[in-house]
Amino acid sequence: MPENTALTVLAYVAAGALLLLVLFLLSFLTVWVRARLAGAEVGLFDLVGMRLRGVPFSVVVDAKIAATKSGIPIETDKLDAHFLAGGNIVQTVQALIAAQHSGLHLDWNRACAIDIATRGTNKSVLEAVLNSVSPKVIDCPNPASGRTTIDAVAKDGIQVKVKARVTVRTNLERFVGGAQEETIIARVGEGIVTTIGSSESYKQVLENPDRISKTVLERGLDAGTAYQIISIDIADVDVGDNIGAMLQEAQAQANKNMAQAQAEIRRAAAVALEQEMRARVEEMRARVVEAEAQVPQALADALRTGRMGYMDYQRLENLRADTDMRKGIAGDNPAPGAKA
Repeated sequence: MPENTALTVLAYVAAGALLLLVLFLLSFLTVWVRARLAGAEVGLFDLVGMRLRGVPFSVVVDAKIAATKSGIPIETDKLDAHFLAGGNIVQTVQALIAAQHSGLHLDWNRACAIDIATRGTNKSVLEAVLNSVSPKVIDCPNPASGRTTIDAVAKDGIQVKVKARVTVRTNLERFVGGAQEETIIARVGEGIVTTIGSSESYKQVLENPDRISKTVLERGLDAGTAYQIISIDIADVDVGDNIGAMLQEAQAQANKNMAQAQAEIRRAAAVALEQEMRARVEEMRARVVEAEAQVPQALADALRTGRMGYMDYQRLENLRADTDMRKGIAGDNPAPGAKA
């Protein structure tokens, strides 16, 4: 009896496990049947494997059905691997279909490489294919940069403001590793500035704006980029400020300030020299006063030692008085230190 009970329990467990397996397989049955009817062969156990790896098998099957219906055979393992690599299998398949309908050569590996290269950007492999079929227009400069025109100065000093539109087509062969729109905008801007700068007058630019686009196109600005430049059109040309006159005015003002600074240096040197001369005059006057102060002492010493007699002293006094009288008659003031 115990043996019969154990067999019964084992039978129930096996039946339950079989039922769960059937229900698990039935969850893939709808997708498998849809792929089978569409001619996109997908193994049932392949679906189970994708489920276990966390791959949305329904999306993979739908992408394969779309590719098969468009005549593009893609193995299920490649779709699975591209999803696990972080790619967008739906847009990659759509890009292949769009390329085939447009007559462009694009294989699965290159489409996957482009899709991976555009991951994390605002672009996609489908957009790249569509831009290759229908060219896009790029504003130069990019309005998002905050600038609306490219400013350059002709040889006559007049500023010219230019707005250009660049028509480009995606080059699928160089899309992976090629420079993007920012490089195109920078190169076109550089070419416009160079062309205007080499013009003798701003009038030449206004008379022949197409000369700018022709000159820039001849430089092969799309080399090494992910795009092919079809045309460069000058949308608007305006005359700006007279930069040459402004620079000359600034240079003249700078020269004026320099001359004023040099004149101020010379004036300060002259003032310093004048003060020095005044100081030297006062010094000489002090020496004269000092020398005059020693005359009475010298006379006293001469009288005391007998080198000068009393009569000599009187004759000296008479000579001094006579000199003062003559100066008074002539209208001159007595010399400093002289007796009245």
